[in-house]
Amino acid sequence: MSHSSYGRMWAAAQGALENLLEDEYPTTQLRPQKDRHQVFQTLATFYLRYLKIFCSLEEVYDQIVHPQKRSVVRQVLQGVMGRLVELKNEMVELEYSEFHYFDDILQDFKMTPEDLEVPIPRYFVRERIRALKEREKMLTHILTSGGHQEHSTQATVQSMSVERAVWLLQVSERARQGRLRAHFMEKIRQEEQRLQRDSSSTDIVDPDLAATCIQKVWRGYRDRKRVNKERLEEMIFLGMIPAQHPTPSPAHLRAQQVKGRRHRVQEEHEAEYQKALVSIKESVQTVDGPDIKETLQEQIRQWFIECRDATGKFPDFPSAEDGGSASIFAQKTPEQVAAELAAKEEEREKKKKLKGEKDKKGNDRKEKKKEKKGKMKGKKGKGDPEEEEQGWKMTPSNFLPTVVEGAKLYKEVWHNREEKQNFLQRFDPQLVREEKRLEVEEELRVQVDELMRQELKNLKLVVDREKGKKKKKGKKSSKKKKKKGRKTGKKKKKKEKDLTADRSIESLYEELVLEGFIIRPMNVKLSDYIGEYSYLGTTLRQADIEPMPSLSDIRQLVALYGILPLGSQCVHERGPLIRSLLLAGPAGVGKKMLVHALCTETGANLFNLSPTALAGKYPGKSGLQYLLHMVFKVARQLQPSVIWIGDAEKTFYKKVPKLEKEMEPKRLKKVLPKVLKSIKPEDRVLLVGTTQRPFDADIKPFCKVYKKIILIPRPDYASRLTLWKELLHARGAQLGPKLDLSSLAKVTDGYTQGHIVQAIQTVLSSHRLNQQTKRPITAVEFIPPLALQDPVYKEEEEAFKAWYSRSPLGKKRARAARASEEEANPKKGKKKGGKIQKKGKDVKGKKKK
Repeated sequence: MSHSSYGRMWAAAQGALENLLEDEYPTTQLRPQKDRHQVFQTLATFYLRYLKIFCSLEEVYDQIVHPQKRSVVRQVLQGVMGRLVELKNEMVELEYSEFHYFDDILQDFKMTPEDLEVPIPRYFVRERIRALKEREKMLTHILTSGGHQEHSTQATVQSMSVERAVWLLQVSERARQGRLRAHFMEKIRQEEQRLQRDSSSTDIVDPDLAATCIQKVWRGYRDRKRVNKERLEEMIFLGMIPAQHPTPSPAHLRAQQVKGRRHRVQEEHEAEYQKALVSIKESVQTVDGPDIKETLQEQIRQWFIECRDATGKFPDFPSAEDGGSASIFAQKTPEQVAAELAAKEEEREKKKKLKGEKDKKGNDRKEKKKEKKGKMKGKKGKGDPEEEEQGWKMTPSNFLPTVVEGAKLYKEVWHNREEKQNFLQRFDPQLVREEKRLEVEEELRVQVDELMRQELKNLKLVVDREKGKKKKKGKKSSKKKKKKGRKTGKKKKKKEKDLTADRSIESLYEELVLEGFIIRPMNVKLSDYIGEYSYLGTTLRQADIEPMPSLSDIRQLVALYGILPLGSQCVHERGPLIRSLLLAGPAGVGKKMLVHALCTETGANLFNLSPTALAGKYPGKSGLQYLLHMVFKVARQLQPSVIWIGDAEKTFYKKVPKLEKEMEPKRLKKVLPKVLKSIKPEDRVLLVGTTQRPFDADIKPFCKVYKKIILIPRPDYASRLTLWKELLHARGAQLGPKLDLSSLAKVTDGYTQGHIVQAIQTVLSSHRLNQQTKRPITAVEFIPPLALQDPVYKEEEEAFKAWYSRSPLGKKRARAARASEEEANPKKGKKKGGKIQKKGKDVKGKKKK
């Protein structure tokens, strides 16, 4: 795609964003909505519209070359990301569920379930690629110097015994001899066939019979080839067999090359732009600086004269806190400025007078307040009209102002800007000069303000004959106030002790790596977590059945709660603060894979604080405190960071098993809540716990630490079908008609992704893959390895559902469901209540007897 096509894409995204902002800021004030279904519809429409804009803006930012345009796109992109997270939070609070279904809205917007995937901005990793490579080098250097890699290689060599080595040599030698013998016998057979042909060549063959024989063979071969090709095309068209692309097309390769070239041009233009920012600012300071200084001084002197003509005396110069001389020329006349200054002085005098009167009127006000409260209580009991208007209202957003500002900047600067001459899309020096002129003006204004304050003092002494005695008193009082403020500040804030003040970050990082608390994340992307959209979610919800979430929903939640806040500082600071995340589900559903994907997509460090990693290290309370201090200090300095706790339920065991008592799995139980509170919005640090037995933990403290819980189920039929297709294709299997994937997906109901991967690895060895052409792979081959594994039974799935229903969000959803049932059928609720009361009375009576 060309520069102009990306420009058109940006213009279309900005147009859609303007329409969306009109709906976000309606002209008439909307009344609070009471219908929960209608509220969800509005939130879902906003969410999907922002998601579409987010996809197009991310593509534009990744490929656009102009450095000044990229800064505007990035501003809007971060605002849209944050707004998406806010809307998701609103939907969760409304429905008391982490999972939502938009089937009817998707149809209205002509979107597919694939469009619901949250795109992960590529600049999270690409703009930090050099730092990530340096960190990878440092990690490998520490591991090699510590002997970790050498130890692992030695272990693999020593694991083979002498008997095993002799057996392998014998097998390979016998195979070599067998191949030589087969080759020799093939040569003898070919020689015999040649002799037979020579002897039969003397017989005369009819040419017509020979021609018909050749025709038969050729036509049969041609028709068989054509039928097989047509059959394969039909199967691919019907979706029975996935389309096979062994090598990418030339157009696809060229598109990839163009994208890579664009990334290189981006870096060149950005470096050129950064140099120009410094050089142009210096030129503005040297060339335009004296003129700017003179004009500012003349403006302020003119203001002195105009104020004296209007009021009869020289005005007070605004302080640096009020904005200095910049507040004077904010499109106001000198009379207005003088009136404002006079009003401020009057307010100060009034405040002083009111201080004495407050003590006298204090008792009267308290009595009036009590009377008002009593009246309000009486009104509320009767049915206040204000209470009738109560309902849902959209909470104010922290990201909409940045989105509006970016949209305004696009409209004013870039919408109708002529760029025919700027074919290479380099920076615009005129815009840079305007920006730097404003910066230089602000810097010079501070210097000019100091000079003009002194000049105003001199004018007042000479012309008005005023003395500055009163001001000195004011200064003393202000100093006293400052001192008081300092004292109160010391009492409120308590600084934490730095236990590692004498050590560098590099030394702490090295220690944590060698102790096994910092590990290298696997190179896995979120898109590698294969799973399909749940097409029955809406119908099940309408039938009052809570569906199990799909794997597509899991990907969306990990992107919204983990990747976007960790990747963007703006989203983490202003959005809903998520300090911890829990991934709960049976073994083999991909919890660890999602943790590694979090680190890969954001370039985050991975800290391992699992009970197995902590066992026997840094003993005692002081040791644990020192370790956590080190971990969180390094995590903050090298953010973004993910702190992973595997088998998170062990930290909050109800009763520790005898075999695990030596490990001390509950060491972190008391410390974790305190440490989590210390994570501030500016710290891009996320605690992620993974558990396959959450019901073994004490639920109250467990849910206090992990407030966001994502329940990961076993894959459904659609997800299993795609899993079989993708994993077999990745392994190198040929997906022919004889391999019935639909039956495999049906048979593996109850099996997780881990079970399927293990079965494929055991069956598709290198020897079996080489035999595919002669003996195609069938579905029956995968049954024996699957039969050796235990699936996820219905009882285990029900246990996960029951545990999740006892979590805070599950309890809220149950209460909301009961309330809606009582509203729908008030008579049934009364009858049930009456029965319960009677039963209670009978029980009491029995107890008394």
